[in-house]
Amino acid sequence: MRVERVQTGVRIEKRLLKVLKALAEYLDMSLGDVLEGIVLHSFEGKAHFSEGTLQKIQQLKAVYGMDYGAEVAHKMIEGGDDATGNPAH
Repeated sequence: MRVERVQTGVRIEKRLLKVLKALAEYLDMSLGDVLEGIVLHSFEGKAHFSEGTLQKIQQLKAVYGMDYGAEVAHKMIEGGDDATGNPAH
C-alpha cells in the first residue's frame, strides 16, 4: 500500500526513546516503522511483539534504565514541573 509519511516533532521520554531506537536496530527496522506497527496493532487490540521480542525489550529496558511500564501512562510530568504538570516556580 502506498502511503505518504510526514516528519513530526513528537516529544517522548528519553529512556523510552532509547529502548525504542535499540529495538528498531535489533529488528532491523526504522524507528518510524516500529512505531507504526505498535500503533496499528494497538488500534486493533492486538499484541505487536512475539514472546522473544518482549524478552529483548525487557533486556533493553534494563540497559537503558527504563524502570517503569504502562502504569505511568498519562502520569508523567516534565522534570521541573510540579505534580499537576505545571512549570514549578
